[in-house]
Order: sequence, then structure tokens, then C-alpha cells
Amino acid sequence: MNSDSLELLQQTSIYPEVRKTQQFLMPAYLSDKPSEKSQYEIYPAEHLGDGKIFSGFSALADYIIDHKIVVIDGFGGVFWDRIQLGLQQCFDEKQLSVNWISASDFLKNSKEVDKLVAPFLGEDNAVWGTKAKLELVDLFEPAITKQTPENDFPINIMIGTGAALAGWDAPLIYVDLPKNEIQFRMRAGSITNLGSGEIAEPFKMYKRFYFVDWVLLNQHKKAILNRIEVVADAQWPETINWMFTKDLKIGLDKISRSVLRVRPWFEPGAWGGQWIKNHISGLNKNVVNLAWSFELIVPENGLVFESNGNLLEVSFDTIMFTNNENVLGKHAAKFGDEFPIRFDFLDTYNGGNLSIQCHPKLEYIQENFGENITQDETYYILDCNNDASVYLGFQGTIDPVAFKSALEHSQVTSEAIDIEEYVQVHKANKHDLFLIPNGTVHSAGAGNLVLEISATPYIFTFKMYDWVRLDLDGKPRPINIDHAFKNLDFSRKGNNVQEELISKPQIIESEPGYQLIHLPTHKDHFYDVHRLEFDHSVNVKTDSTCHVMMLVEGQTVLLQTADGTQRQFAYAETFVVPAAADSYTLTNTGGGQAKVVKAFLK
Repeated sequence: MNSDSLELLQQTSIYPEVRKTQQFLMPAYLSDKPSEKSQYEIYPAEHLGDGKIFSGFSALADYIIDHKIVVIDGFGGVFWDRIQLGLQQCFDEKQLSVNWISASDFLKNSKEVDKLVAPFLGEDNAVWGTKAKLELVDLFEPAITKQTPENDFPINIMIGTGAALAGWDAPLIYVDLPKNEIQFRMRAGSITNLGSGEIAEPFKMYKRFYFVDWVLLNQHKKAILNRIEVVADAQWPETINWMFTKDLKIGLDKISRSVLRVRPWFEPGAWGGQWIKNHISGLNKNVVNLAWSFELIVPENGLVFESNGNLLEVSFDTIMFTNNENVLGKHAAKFGDEFPIRFDFLDTYNGGNLSIQCHPKLEYIQENFGENITQDETYYILDCNNDASVYLGFQGTIDPVAFKSALEHSQVTSEAIDIEEYVQVHKANKHDLFLIPNGTVHSAGAGNLVLEISATPYIFTFKMYDWVRLDLDGKPRPINIDHAFKNLDFSRKGNNVQEELISKPQIIESEPGYQLIHLPTHKDHFYDVHRLEFDHSVNVKTDSTCHVMMLVEGQTVLLQTADGTQRQFAYAETFVVPAAADSYTLTNTGGGQAKVVKAFLK
């Protein structure tokens, strides 16, 4: 499919009645993958071979008819009424009556559910909660386990989120839904939280999704994974794609031993810039800016598979539930199902400054929010203009009391402050790496495309000063001065900032046409960063460690893993070589020298 055809297809796939976003819905079908890849791909997919992914309700209905009794479970946010309608139309054509039993009928009433989840949602206007210590079954009446098929019907279907709790001895179909689509539906008011009786403000709904719904649903998915016979993707309001789990597991096993790339997604923001809009094809450019790219924020990214042009996406945690040892190697015992490294873009190119912020200390995030690891970050400058800067560390003369007083005064009066009186500002250059361990005051200044290389947690940002601006909806952005001052490290000031928080590249291997550069991270970071610079090719061993990579200079590289798998990656694409790949070769297939950043666990 050429770019014009793809754009025409996408123009019809915003569905404003059920999705609040200007970004296109991933097509259910894509044909004609380019034979030679030269640019960033927004729908990366693993080819499974022919006949593995099926499209539409008709074929799925035929599967159900063959089995007569089935369970259809799935993630929160699925339009269950549309799935039931699509299947029922197929049954009607064959004049078959169906006994539909809806799992949602057995949810406890919304007041009871609200009471159960309330302890994990913090204060009403708080941005964060604590990860729920509940199970999905806690939200349901015991009667769900007493439902049985009725012999008077040729077909019996238990359907809806939690349907597998009924315990039927029947084929289990699982319907997945990408996290970005859940949020777009949430903002449009077309879905509610699990067991909730009302639409709430988006930030409250997201908080409940993150700290309650997704925690319970991920646990449930893992618990039933070995019972699932069919996996379906329900991100399209008018159709469905599905496949047999046995084929999915073959695909997951393949990429867990070679290479994978998640499907990225993109969001505007108050400070957003224009680099992503200008450099990445296939996105809807009818937005004021694009501030973020979720390159590899795996709690919200998915993996896409393809067969005969049909696409199907499953959440990233699926591969961690099935193949975490292949992915993480010697670090699997420590991190379990959690993938620990994050890559994302912060685009301030022709945009604005991020807020002045910090992230929580390890003990703080564990005790207050239920996370296992904290939000230790770095900023790698992928691109920037001549005036770009990064705010990092305190001035040597910092007075914490005066700083807090100035912040609080600005919050109350909406008066701007001279932030450079308190916080250092550093010129940013391409390929610089700024180190931001927890507790460090920082911000990306305007004029950058930042590759954020980080530990996986991603929502725990304590904003102290936001340049007296409003968000894209015209509302003040949350300021979290009290949280910040419980975590700020005021020893990161003066000359210590240059010494400890700006990485100093070191050449650790060198030969004609090749260099391996170490970009040392802070002692508090549990990951490290290398940059491979090569004219032709380079061979790398994984040493039982997962490598997260990006081509940061050059046009394309060809990756070949030890099992013979080959994939070509373009500039600015994130890709992951799992520990089980054992070794790989990178070949420069573009002009000039190639530079590839590699992040890995220490």
C-alpha cells in the first residue's frame, strides 16, 4: 500500500464518536510492505506466514458454532455490545438461537465497587494512587461461578471482561485492546472504568485504570493465559481480527529469541514541538504539536503481528508472561514480568520547555505508589537547534526554603519566576547524555528532540514550576511541590552537576571504521548506555542481557541475529534484541557512518 492509499484509509479511521484523538486508528489490514525500508515505520509488524490471522466476525462465528459452548473474556474498554451484535448477525443468518450470558451482569453494584477500589485511588483530586491489592474476582458477585450453559440452546456464550471466572469447561476466546485506544475511548466518554457507573474526568479515569483496572486485568490475563485458545484484537469499532493462541505463542517465542519492535503511539502536549510531525510519515499532522512518542513504554505499548495483510495487536506484557526469561536473560529473576527499560521521545523542537520537575526516590515510590522500581532517567539529545538547553541540578547558592517559597508564590499568583536563579541551565548538543537519577531537579528546554532512556515507570513526575501556562484544554496543569520537596536532592548543585550528571563519553573499543563509546550513567541507574559507531558492520554478543537500541545517526541498519533473523531499522526507530538472541550483527545500509545507541542492564 502506497503512502497516498494509507493516508486515504486512515482519514476514515478517527471515529470521533468513540475516540477523542486526532491520531489515526491502526488499520486492520495493510498490504504491500515496502521491499526496501528507508524511513520510520509507525505500524511495525512481525510476519507469521499465511493463514494465521483471520478478519471479521463470520469466521469467528463459525469457530463458535463448531464448539457450541464458548467463553469470550477480555480486557477492559472493549465494546462488548458491538462484538455481540457482530456475532449475532452471523448466527441469525444461520438461524441459530444463542444463550448469551453477560459477565457484566454479575459485577457488584457500582457503589460496592467504588468502595472496594477507593483505598487505592488516593485523594479525590490527587494525580496518583497506589497499585491495587485486589483480584478481579473481588469485583464480582459469587453468582458468576454458578452460571451454566442451557441445553435448550444450540449455542451458549459467556461474554465480557471476567467471563472466565465462570469456570466453564469450554474454549476460551480472549479479546485484547491497546492501552492508547482505551485512553482515547475514555476521553470520548464511550467507556467507563471496570464496575463504574459513570463517566469521570479523564485524569480520574486514567488513575483508576492505571492503579486498579490494569493491575487486576493483567493478573487475570496471566492467570488464564494457558487456557486461551483464540486471541482477538478489538481496537476497530466495526470489525475484529483474531488468531489461534498456538500460532501467537510461536510468534512470541520467535521474537523473544531474535528481535522485536513495539507499535509506537504519539500524543500532543502543552510544551510539544514539531520534530515528530516533520520527520515521521503516516501520522495525522492536523494537530497543534506532538510532544511524546511512546517508543517503548511497555505498560502501554503493544506488539503487532501480520498474516496476509491482516494485523493483530497484543499487549507487550503477553510476551513477558510467556517468554520473560528469553527477553531478560540473567535479569529475569530480578524483574520478573516487568520490562525495566523505557525509550520515548520528548519533542520540544520549536516548542516550549518541559516543567521544572523531579521524580521519586525508590523508597517513596514503593511506599506511596506500590511500584517496584523508580523513575531514574537520562536525556539523550537525538537532535536539537543551536539554542537548545537542558535544565539540570541546582545553582551552588540554592536556598531550599527560598526556592520553595518562590514556587508556592508563583503557584498562587500565576507570576513567572526566574528559574535560573535556582536551577542550572546547560547548552544541549547532539549526542549529549544528561543523567537524571531520582530526586534530581530537571527539565528539557525548548529546541530539543530528547530520546529519554529511562527505567520503565513513567507517570511519577512531580512538577514544581510550569512556566505559568495552561494545558491544551485551557486548564492549569497539576503542580506537586510537596511531593517534590520530599524527594529533591539538594546536594546535586554547583560544580557537582557537571561532574556527576553530565555523561563523559569514553572510547572502550576502537579499530578502523568502528568505535564503541561508553556513555557512563549515574551510580543510581541500574542500566548503562553504549554507542556503536561503525562504517560497515559490527558483531555484538548479548551476554544474556537484553539490549534496547536506536539508530541515532545514519539512514538505516540491517540487524541479523544468530538464528538468521534479519530486520532493517530506520533512523530514530527503537528496537529490542532479547538476551536469548545470543549475538547479532549490525550492518550499515545507509550513507555515512551509523551510530546506534544501546541501553542495557548493569
